[in-house]
Amino acid sequence: MKIEKFDTSYVVRLEKGEDIIGALKQAAASRNIKSGFFFGLGVGQDLTLGYFDAVNKYYIKKTFDGEYEFSGFAGNISKFGEETIVHCHVTITDRDFHAFGGHLFEGTVPATCEIVIVPFAGGLKRRKDETTGLNVLDI
Repeated sequence: MKIEKFDTSYVVRLEKGEDIIGALKQAAASRNIKSGFFFGLGVGQDLTLGYFDAVNKYYIKKTFDGEYEFSGFAGNISKFGEETIVHCHVTITDRDFHAFGGHLFEGTVPATCEIVIVPFAGGLKRRKDETTGLNVLDI
């Protein structure tokens, strides 16, 4: 992973073989980023995406083997207690231009992934919401 600071944001380049969510957590920790939003582009492989079933309060997960282009990549960084949470949603496309999307649970980088992190001075925190079953932003 490579990181460079520009004015009020950071540009992060993930490299081949890196775990996407783990690398974003590592990038935040290395620059003392407690919270913020991010967006990016690149390529992912062996991705696990989720769709949240709001009625039954659980994620339906699906694994996408192979390589996929990120045509959308956005999320935020926050804290749930002491844990850093990377909440990322993606839209991916395959070589036949079929698109899929959802919450990114895991995946690796087969080539490169370029991400801009816009940190916040204050800290975003999450709390358990009993109504939805989600750990929502505590704002």
